[in-house]
Amino acid sequence: METILEIENLSRVFADGTKALDSVSLKIDKGDFALIAGSNGSGKSVLMNLIAGLDEATSGKMNLKKGFEAGLVFQDADSQILGETPWEDVMFGVKHLGLAKDKRNEAVQNALTKVGLLEKKDMNARTMSGGEKRRLAVAGILAIKRDLIIFDEPFANLDWPGVRQVTKIMQELKNEGKSVIVLTHEIEKILALANRFIVLDKGKIRFDGSPKDGLKLSLEDYGIKNPLNNYKRLEDLLWN
Repeated sequence: METILEIENLSRVFADGTKALDSVSLKIDKGDFALIAGSNGSGKSVLMNLIAGLDEATSGKMNLKKGFEAGLVFQDADSQILGETPWEDVMFGVKHLGLAKDKRNEAVQNALTKVGLLEKKDMNARTMSGGEKRRLAVAGILAIKRDLIIFDEPFANLDWPGVRQVTKIMQELKNEGKSVIVLTHEIEKILALANRFIVLDKGKIRFDGSPKDGLKLSLEDYGIKNPLNNYKRLEDLLWN
């Protein structure tokens, strides 16, 4: 397999001495669908920011293969909206590609079509649902030809229809051979799509392997609810 991202002994220490990441090493191959799970404070968002180039590591190495670029879908989808409408929002990034006008329009149309938002291209982007806003963020990434797409807590504040919209987009990205990294603690919503399951805890990688093997772990030790736990009574439907 072609490795597109290689991380070696990556650490991030904040000014107050907090070690958010501690000697993290991993590889992402082309076409991987990697789920990185961890509780709040495990270091997921810090790792995401380093991969996306939004922050710098204190030590260690990170190499994104030449010709590949990462696109990021933030947990707060509203923060990524830069245009008044979906069309304007996607066009914002496309304008920097140096394409002719007809090619820019084609790129925006194709991206919105892929995420199922073309019919809503002229609506107020701020009034869209949470799921639609995340799909719009994906459209913006696809339009500028990013090969590695990173989702940070993609199901945060979404209702059931929104979760279904986002997981459908992820399924399509996987089918197209895109490389995807999902950082979440809600593994039950997306683990079935993953070929890699990585557990991050207190800034360290505790497991990196197949989802099947990962589910054999005592995930609760790392602040992650194991979705294979049995629910037999009403009293079981409480995460305590």
